[in-house]
Amino acid sequence: VPTEPLTVILSEKGTVRAAKGHDIDPEALAYRTGDVFRSAACGRSNQNAVFLDSTGRCYSVPAHTLPSARGLGEPIAGRFNPPDGATFTGVMLGQPDMLYLLATDAGYGFVAGLADLITKNKSGKHIISVPAGAGVLPPAPVIDPGKDRVLAVSSTGRMLVIAAGELPRLGKGKGLKIMHIPVDKLKNREEFVAAITVVPADAAVTLLSGQRKLTLKSSELSDYAGERGRRGNKLPRGFRNVSRVQVVR
Repeated sequence: VPTEPLTVILSEKGTVRAAKGHDIDPEALAYRTGDVFRSAACGRSNQNAVFLDSTGRCYSVPAHTLPSARGLGEPIAGRFNPPDGATFTGVMLGQPDMLYLLATDAGYGFVAGLADLITKNKSGKHIISVPAGAGVLPPAPVIDPGKDRVLAVSSTGRMLVIAAGELPRLGKGKGLKIMHIPVDKLKNREEFVAAITVVPADAAVTLLSGQRKLTLKSSELSDYAGERGRRGNKLPRGFRNVSRVQVVR
């Protein structure tokens, strides 16, 4: 198997494809009608691509076997035997010692090593305990646990930034509370974590809210720093309906 740089792209509807190189803009690719970008990961063609589903299960497949990004891809569910009704929420790729943040929109999460997520079982490997009424968020790579920060945004427009080192390294489980989401509001889907990511020490972030974008410098993220498990501070008006967060290096 050749060792080439590869970007694996997963769509919201669960379609997967792989593009050569790391300078790919996955959102600029063409998608089938009604489908959009969901998650992407960069690595090498001789590594295993690991997929995460809505029940907290992980599945893996050799990255070089995935269809080319020159086409529209194929449903990744056809490679595995996921539970009925499960959807795919994210993809991971890299060396086995690479770390990823795994979290649910109930506000809980932990850091896991990629080696612990790889499995040959087509029915997957249960990794994340998903609280009642919660969903699974796309995983985010952790580069330096001692310096990285975890940024979480709630559906009500609050943002909290904590040190990545505050989260445990686990092989599986529920993790610790990153951001406080009231249980009753979660069950009714009135409030949940809308987006979460890991921000390197000197990186900025761009918050996407509809057609609007708000970029915050690394120093500006300090305004949202707080204790783990808190609710966070309100974002500016017009940016309280965040759909995604992009890290800007």
